[in-house]
Amino acid sequence: MTNFFNYDTSEKYDEYFQSNGEVRDYAKDLVSNIASLSKKDLSEKQKAAELAFFNMGITFTVNGEGSGVERIFPFDMLPRIIANDEWQMMQKGLKQRIHALNLFIDDIYSDQKILKDKVIPREIVEGGASFIKQCVGLLPPKRIWAHVTGTDLVRAADGELYVLEDNLRCPSGVSYVLENRLVMKRIFPKLFETMAISHVDDYPSKLFETLAWTSKIEDPTIVVLTPGVYNSAYFEHSFLAQQMGVPLVEGRDLIVEDDFVYMKTVHGLEKVDVIYRRIDDLFLDPLVFRADSMLGVPGLMKAYVKGNVSLANAPGTGVADDKVIYKFVPEMIKYYLGEESILSNVPTYLCCDERDRNYVLNNLENLVVKAANEAGGYGMLMGPSSTKTQRKEFAELIKANPRNYLAQPVLSLSRVPTIINNQIEGRHVDLRPYILYGEEIYIVPGGLTRVALKKGSLVVNSSQGGGSKDTWVRAV
Repeated sequence: MTNFFNYDTSEKYDEYFQSNGEVRDYAKDLVSNIASLSKKDLSEKQKAAELAFFNMGITFTVNGEGSGVERIFPFDMLPRIIANDEWQMMQKGLKQRIHALNLFIDDIYSDQKILKDKVIPREIVEGGASFIKQCVGLLPPKRIWAHVTGTDLVRAADGELYVLEDNLRCPSGVSYVLENRLVMKRIFPKLFETMAISHVDDYPSKLFETLAWTSKIEDPTIVVLTPGVYNSAYFEHSFLAQQMGVPLVEGRDLIVEDDFVYMKTVHGLEKVDVIYRRIDDLFLDPLVFRADSMLGVPGLMKAYVKGNVSLANAPGTGVADDKVIYKFVPEMIKYYLGEESILSNVPTYLCCDERDRNYVLNNLENLVVKAANEAGGYGMLMGPSSTKTQRKEFAELIKANPRNYLAQPVLSLSRVPTIINNQIEGRHVDLRPYILYGEEIYIVPGGLTRVALKKGSLVVNSSQGGGSKDTWVRAV
């Protein structure tokens, strides 16, 4: 295996190799194919993949570097592979989880039984920034709140899979799943002919079906609502709209009249029945939420409450997206479904709990500390690689607002072989499967594998120097 010469498999869990260097059964045909390539062939294929991404304009925007720096999304052509039996277990666990989370959101904005039964402390739920009082009493179509979810999974050094977090507001990244696969089919056409790999290209049609299902109209008009070109996920918004064959609109393109939503077109106003919104809750309607929002549509919430338009995801889903609420998902599953969790949570310490807080403050150098509602790797302290000054700053933040912080042990994420400077080296990865909840629950096979391209880094977010890989689920 020329290309894997000196590849280290001894220290961490590797998705291709066992600790003794033996190739895992589900990866043998891929490893054999990669090993048969010369270094020149390998380098040319990687360059071809990068060129394809450049020509296709597959980008994301990094905020905080000037006024938003647009970059080509880093891609590594060595895919992650998941065995079929493990994927079946993942699917079952993800379906269980999203079912319970949806019941939780519905309960929190209606009867609040789980709070009355003291399964979750009321002050933790209602004291969170993502609990939206204006959503109390809302009844979304068919009582489904989270239509599109991206759940982050990681594998620890012992091989165990853990849920790292649930993304139920406006999860991004699925466009890269589709584009990664398109590029990989060009690079390794013969492998797709010989290996049984589950396909992902029906996601846009499944998304369209899910959105249409939320409407009481038989043939609804669907739009994708974007904050605009300066949003970090604008490429994805435009890509999904194009793939579904629906208009991409901004708030200024919509208007509410007589509690119905209309889209401005060159032919006049056209009624809109379903909005796949990629705008945060508080910016949706300046008459209900933030009055200074220029991104939303005045009157949108009134039209929604009257059942004249559907919104996916429903406003208020962020209450279950809060990283502090994450700790209680196993309890939700047991409370609402009467089942034990199939997928495990990472052990979590809540800083609003005095005992947990004292432990966190005394062990900052050994923990990962996260803010409850930050994303993209921001608002986070990686204890082992932090400085004394950084730990002191986080200690003050925790003391000032303990409800906003939680901590977890540092997991040694599994690795996948990755091409680094024409050499194959191990890099840490996570996995974000995408879940659609409509008439039935559909999960795109595999999802987005994000890879930390910096040696030793455990932060896979694109905004923090990460990239992505294609994810191959063996169909048999």
